Amino acid sequence: MQQVWISAAGLAIATIIGSVLGFIVKALPHKWNDAVLGYCAGVMLAASTIGLIVPAAESAGLSGWWLILTGVILGMLFLNLLDLVTPHLHMLTGFDADVHKHNSSLNNVLLFVMAIALHKLPEGIAAGVGFNAAETSDAWAVTFGIALQNIPEGMVVIAPLLLAGVSRLRTFFISLAIALLEVIGVWIGFGIGAISSILLPVMLSMAGGAMLYVVSDEMIPETHAHGYQKVATYSLILGFVTLVFLELAV
Repeated sequence: MQQVWISAAGLAIATIIGSVLGFIVKALPHKWNDAVLGYCAGVMLAASTIGLIVPAAESAGLSGWWLILTGVILGMLFLNLLDLVTPHLHMLTGFDADVHKHNSSLNNVLLFVMAIALHKLPEGIAAGVGFNAAETSDAWAVTFGIALQNIPEGMVVIAPLLLAGVSRLRTFFISLAIALLEVIGVWIGFGIGAISSILLPVMLSMAGGAMLYVVSDEMIPETHAHGYQKVATYSLILGFVTLVFLELAV
């Protein structure tokens, strides 16, 4: 139980650190932004496979391959559904324009906050579900990967809110609320994963599928959109290797 609290607090603190840096830095140059996001994409790619899907497969056994496949597909479909009703996160950072059919009927700021919140919950669930396993090193690896990604994400969500006229104090409290939603996600994931041993591998693979979707659909396209794809690719590989060695160390 203590490990779950530490994981939840770590994810929230990482988001808050990113938000504070966002007030200081204001905006990162594209090259640095793509390098940082590329590194985070590599970490999350390794976390989703080594930290979630592989342990799920080991838990289910060879005869339970269909549980793993079902879980990965459900996780990807869930994130795809979120993208149908909310804007892509990287499109809301101010770097690119992305118009969804729902945008015209909602206040841009509220839509922005909703998009962040809805994507934070699955991230928290992905971190929390792994703490039901007998070996929690994989869960810590996933927590590290998500926390690392939370810092630049926390940075880039500040500017759009300030540009929309939201006060600095209110912007900070919005960032804090978003961080707390991820804490809730951690406990949801931990609670659902504790229900049964059969449900655990499904939940692990769902979390892995959701993270794979985010990396492929959100992070990699963003890092390859500004002419710095080589830097982003090298950073992704470095991030992947970092998580692999972290997994071996814990």
